[in-house]
Amino acid sequence: MSVFEPYNLPFAVALALMVLLAISQLIGLGDMLGDADLDMDADMDSPDAAGIGDGLFALLGIGRLPLLLWLSLFLLLFAASGTTLQALIATLTGGPVSPWIAGPVALLPALPLTGLIARPLGRILPHDETSAVSRDTLTGRRATITTGRATRGSAARARVLDRFDQPHHVMVEPHDEDGRFDEGEEVLLVRREGEVFFAIAVEARFLR
Repeated sequence: MSVFEPYNLPFAVALALMVLLAISQLIGLGDMLGDADLDMDADMDSPDAAGIGDGLFALLGIGRLPLLLWLSLFLLLFAASGTTLQALIATLTGGPVSPWIAGPVALLPALPLTGLIARPLGRILPHDETSAVSRDTLTGRRATITTGRATRGSAARARVLDRFDQPHHVMVEPHDEDGRFDEGEEVLLVRREGEVFFAIAVEARFLR
């Protein structure tokens, strides 16, 4: 049974997309696409909604791998699940089912399998700097100033790890009007306004 048969059309397309992603990585387009911020900050109105979203991303392995690698893995498993499904159905019934039926059904094993494989892979491979969690969850975490000097009205770039140990680069200003943070200084993110986080010095947390 060939993946290029008409009844395997969704799975052939998935394999073709996976090859295109590989080619884009080889010629450098993948770096530009991979830099797109997968920020799942959808302004969730309640902590419960944010918790459900983070749980779903963790289950699917989103954020454990670079975005393009996760997508390539999903496409491969989707194609493998679909062609295996069609072969099994053909063996049992004498013929495959419509691709419009097989495609959605193949998602059922492909999505959890992607998460199952992505989680251990994420502990081995270098992490991509994507935002697979809400940026609001970064509030309350420690960050390190990496570029520039942060003063009120003039943000500096800082690096912070989320609860999955994924790195994020954010813009930081001091919470206090007369505050100042230099490169290499560790700060505590206390609130967020738009794309800017406001922080206090880590030692200041214990002085108040």
